[in-house]
Amino acid sequence: MDMLKTTILMLSVLACACPTQAQQLDSTQMAAARTKAQVCFACHGPDGNSTVGEYPILAGQSWRYIYIELKDFKEGRRSDEQMSPVAEKLSTEDMTLLGEFFAAQKQAPIKFPVDSAKVDAGRKTSDAVLCPMCHLGGFVGQNEIPRVAGQWPQYIKKQLADFKARRRTNDAGNMTSVAATLSDADIENLSQYIGNLY
Repeated sequence: MDMLKTTILMLSVLACACPTQAQQLDSTQMAAARTKAQVCFACHGPDGNSTVGEYPILAGQSWRYIYIELKDFKEGRRSDEQMSPVAEKLSTEDMTLLGEFFAAQKQAPIKFPVDSAKVDAGRKTSDAVLCPMCHLGGFVGQNEIPRVAGQWPQYIKKQLADFKARRRTNDAGNMTSVAATLSDADIENLSQYIGNLY
């Protein structure tokens, strides 16, 4: 089976494995979701706007992506010493609610030392390896594909390095395949380019 057919099959499986539609949370549901999300704020920041580069920004992220990642942490397809114990206690309803809560939050811009030469090189690498094919133009994401625009460069670098080294593999092979072609300089440049988008 070629890579395109494998990708389509895996995305179909993922689509069937999680709730199909987010709901608009009313004020009571939003208050309940905020209470459930309090434990997340310690690392991911107020309303999911992380202020520490090692932790991803969740505000404005696709609810489906958040749901799938929590499910992967819960079921052991993704592992992290902090996230795995938190996720293992969550129900399907909890994971859906958290996804909907963070998707409804507004992402705040980040500040980091921008290297314009690296940003330009990262844009060229992005075009060369076809990042926008999945993450869309501006890296805004879609459905199971995360929004990474304006994400902390430190976090982007770690995830790309983890995909490249196959320490992270819960991606149906798409990111591991792309990351395998990237040099350390490519990863640095991409992290600057993506972090600079907003």
